[in-house]
Order: sequence, then C-alpha cells, then structure tokens
Amino acid sequence: MDRYDRLYALYENFPTDTLRDRQNFIDLFPPVDSRVALEYWEDAHNELQAQKDEIRDAFANKDGHERETTIDQEGSYSTSITTAENEALEPETMAAIASQATREQAFTALDLCMKYQRRINALVLDVDETLRSAGGTDNEIPRETLHHLTEIHERGIPIIICTGQTLENVKGFAIQGLGSELVHSGDISIVYEAGTGVFTPGHGSDTKRLLYAELDSEIQSIFTQVRSRVLPEAPETIQQSAHLQGNEFNITLKPNYETGSDAAETVIDEGLCYLVDLLGDIVTTAVDIDDETVVSIRNDMTADVDISSVSDGASDDNIASRVQTEDIYDIGALWARAYYASADPEIATVLEDADAAPTIDPDSIPTSVRTRFDRIDIAYYHADAAEIGSLDLDKPTGVQGALDVLDIEDPFVLIMGDSKSDLRIMEWAQTHDAGIAAAPRHASTRVLEHVRTTDDLVYEPGDAASILRTISVLNHLDPIEYESS
Repeated sequence: MDRYDRLYALYENFPTDTLRDRQNFIDLFPPVDSRVALEYWEDAHNELQAQKDEIRDAFANKDGHERETTIDQEGSYSTSITTAENEALEPETMAAIASQATREQAFTALDLCMKYQRRINALVLDVDETLRSAGGTDNEIPRETLHHLTEIHERGIPIIICTGQTLENVKGFAIQGLGSELVHSGDISIVYEAGTGVFTPGHGSDTKRLLYAELDSEIQSIFTQVRSRVLPEAPETIQQSAHLQGNEFNITLKPNYETGSDAAETVIDEGLCYLVDLLGDIVTTAVDIDDETVVSIRNDMTADVDISSVSDGASDDNIASRVQTEDIYDIGALWARAYYASADPEIATVLEDADAAPTIDPDSIPTSVRTRFDRIDIAYYHADAAEIGSLDLDKPTGVQGALDVLDIEDPFVLIMGDSKSDLRIMEWAQTHDAGIAAAPRHASTRVLEHVRTTDDLVYEPGDAASILRTISVLNHLDPIEYESS
C-alpha cells in the first residue's frame, strides 16, 4: 500500500473533521481563569488523545504484515495498515496529519512531496494582504495563523518576514503577535522596505545589514534628491491628501485615507504620475546633457510631440524660448513616462487615465538615461501606495541576505505574497529550484498567474493558515527519508 492509499484510508475510515476541530480548540483556547472552562478543555484534550491513539494503533507496524482497517457498527477501529516499504509514514505521523490538515491539504502536501522530494527549510512571508487582510481579518494576523507560525518555528524552521513596511512597524507587530522571545530567537529575520535592509536579531555584527548603503554614490544621490523634493514640490492635492512612509531609503507615498477607498485610489494615482515625472527630471538632470543635445532632442520631439502637455499648456513657440532646465524637465518626464509605462501595464493604465500617457517611443530614450531607469523601480499598489525603490535592492536580494545570515546554504522556501515585489521572489525561487509559492485569491493578476501555473497554492483572504497546515504535513511526510528508502 503506497502513501496515497494510506492517506485515503486515514480520511475514509476516521472522523478526521472531529479530531481536527478538537485540535483547533486545544491549540487556540484562550487563557481564562475559570475552573469550568479548564475542565471542558481537559475533557476535549483527553478525547483528542483517545482519537489519536486509535489512529496510532490502526497504523502501527505490529508484525510487518498488511492488514485492513475496518469500522464496525459501533464505530470502533481495527488494526492495522502497514507494510515494510511504508515505514516512512509512522503511526505518529498519521495521527499528526489527521489532527492538522483536511483531506485536500494532506493530498496537496503529498503531491508536493512527490514532486519536489524536499522539505521546506524556511518561510518567506509578506504581511499586508497576505498574512492579514484589511477586508477579512480586521487588519490583524488571525490567531490560527500565528499559532501555526509559532508551531512551525518550534520545529526548527526559520521565518523571514519580507515586507515593504518600515523596520519599526514590522518589529512592533511581530513582537506583539509572535512574542519577543520568538522574534529574538535568532531564527527570525526581517527584510524591510522591500529589500533595502535586513534585520536578524541575535547575530552580532550581522544583526542589521543596511543593503542600501552599498549602492553607488550616483544612485544614492538620485534618491536623496527625490526625497528632498517629493513633498515640497508636490501638487497641493498630494500635499494635503498623502504622506511619506517613514522609510530609511525608499520613497513611498501613502494616502491619508483608508486603503482601498475611492479617495485613496485618487490620490495614489495622482501621486504615481507625479513621482514618474519627478524621477524623470532628476535622472535626466543627473545625466548632465549638454545644451546642444537638449536643443536637438527638443526640436526632434516637438516635430511630433506637444511637450507642453507635461507642463503648463504653453505653445511650441514659447517652449522654444525656455531655459535649459525647463527643457530637461519636460523631456525627462516624457522619457520616464515612456519607460515605466512600457515596463508595467498597471502604470501605463494609470498614466492613460490621467491623460498623461507616453507620447514617444521608449526606444528613443538615450542609453545614458535608460541605464539609470533600469536600476530604479517605480511600484504602484492600487489605492495603497506609489513607491520609488532601487532594483538593485529588491525583495529577492533581501531574502538572499537573510538566508545568508541564517546560514541556510541550500534553501527550499515557502513564499507567500500578493504583489509584484513578492512575485520577484517567487520567480527567483523557481529559477533556482529554491522553493514554492502561495498567494491569496485577491493577489495581483501576475502573481496569481505564477502561482496557478506552478502548484496552484491559492487561498482565501485571511486564511494563510491553510497553506501553513499543508506545509506542516509536507515536512511530516519526510521526503528525504522517502527518497532514500
């Protein structure tokens, strides 16, 4: 009898739903000072252990011969189901699987085991709209999810929290949800601001790695200029309706409204257009295009393009008389719009809806400007944020830094995320055979396409625990031992 048959027998012949409900009650029972409640918990605990004992007995290898599992009219179970070739699935493993996972989760875990023949040796987890969902979990990580994270960590699996949030925000909710002892255990790392830094408590001089400090001076200068100009030069509507997230390096515009609301969508869409134009100005100025080149570019472009569309509506005759810096701003904005619209369909849509669609061919962007754009990311999160970050410091870079600090030399990780920045980690893991990916049903289209075409680990909003249960079973199945047997 192979592993699939044994799992089928487990879920066919035992009341696993009842067993799992009791296990959930035991695990999530809140601390209360009540003798009656404690007695109820003890009764449930005893009943749970009795059910597990029946499963252990049924799957125990009493004498090395295969036996059938049957249920008599009174609901009692006979022993046992084993063969020598199936010793990898110990009776204790069968009891653990039954108490943790649904039939679907268990068979999904076995499929993953047979496909990859590897255990998960680290978790890489986004937070917002991944572990917690504003629409389904009151923007808090559910207790069930926190419990399974703690349980997996106690089995020796490191956790890498990978988010666009600031370090202080992540540390705060991590300590509140997981506990200070676990966060400072030495097996938890925080990749913050989408990969600009890595914080791994308990690792001495490697505890905090400022990855952005390793960037060259020109890129750091561009970010410094964007940061200093972004709010003072912003349109009044953005100044009144948005704020900068308190990052160490990235520049992130956040709405002063509830995430996902119509008002948040309006200000973030306007903010995105503004960031694109501002970055285009700063990058083009940094390239230091000479006067003759500026005039030549301007004349070529005005033959087909009304540059006034990115400024104040002035006529072409007035444009010709402007000073060099104004010309550079106009040209830089057009280049930035063309570049980032061609790179991201969502950005292209926002620009088009704002009557700021690119009017030039992105291939016309000078190499000196394009090479700077190639290293700088503009990210759009619908009704949530518009962000400028470094492509040299994306989430995969941060995750690899965390894996290095945690001394995980041959990673096979579970990545859970919902956005384009998480997709980059998923693609990195697929390319390097370094993990599997899961995403909530409301994740971005490109993330869902990736997840569905790999292992289809899609879960409902707020139900990250279902994936953690599946991974727990995968590791219980001990693929390493199975491969060598």
